[in-house]
Order: sequence, then C-alpha cells, then structure tokens
Amino acid sequence: QLQASGGGLVQAGGSLRLSCAASGRAFIMYAMGWFRQAPGKEREFVASINWRGSATNYHNSMKGRFTISRDSGKNIVYLQMNSVKPEDTAVYYCAADLAPSIYSSNYGYWGQGTLVTVSS
Repeated sequence: QLQASGGGLVQAGGSLRLSCAASGRAFIMYAMGWFRQAPGKEREFVASINWRGSATNYHNSMKGRFTISRDSGKNIVYLQMNSVKPEDTAVYYCAADLAPSIYSSNYGYWGQGTLVTVSS
C-alpha cells in the first residue's frame, strides 16, 4: 500500500516536498515513480528511481527542478519540488513496480494522490 502526502498550496518559485510511504517489506525491492495529472489532461511521468536509489530519471521539463530520492530504512520515497511553476499544478501520484518506467501502465501499485497547487 502506498500513501502520498505533502501536497498543498505554494507560490510560484517556491518549494514543496512530497512523500510516499510504502507499507510492506516488498516495496523496499521495488522501483518507484511519481506521476501527475492536471485537470483535463493525461497523467504524465514526473520521475522514477530504482530500488537501490542509484538510478533516477526525470521528465525533461522537471529536470533540474525536481529531485526524487528514497529512504529505504523508512520505506519512503520523496519528490523535492523546487522553483515550482503554475503549470506544475496537478494531483501527484506515487507508484511502484519491479522496474522503473516512464509509462504509468507499467506500474501495478498506486497511491491515492496528493494535490499540488501553484499560485502565480
């Protein structure tokens, strides 16, 4: 089970850190991903990290602004969002599966989503 949290209202240029807490020891061996879905838009890839935490991947528009990391001891994955823009407004979802992927269809486990609203 995955539980996303940390969303809220933030001003453009500000920062926010999302968390995804995984329950169950199996998730320690799983790759994790963050996706987002804005109103009226398709769900899109944000970032992924392998189970070791040694390999990360980002959507081009978020590279350099967002950082994905994981604390395997606590079974938590983070998404640090810096220099946020109004177009980052969306519901952010965490997901897990055996291998990292940019495709949402490749993830079998999903959290409930947390809303991030960026004001201009």
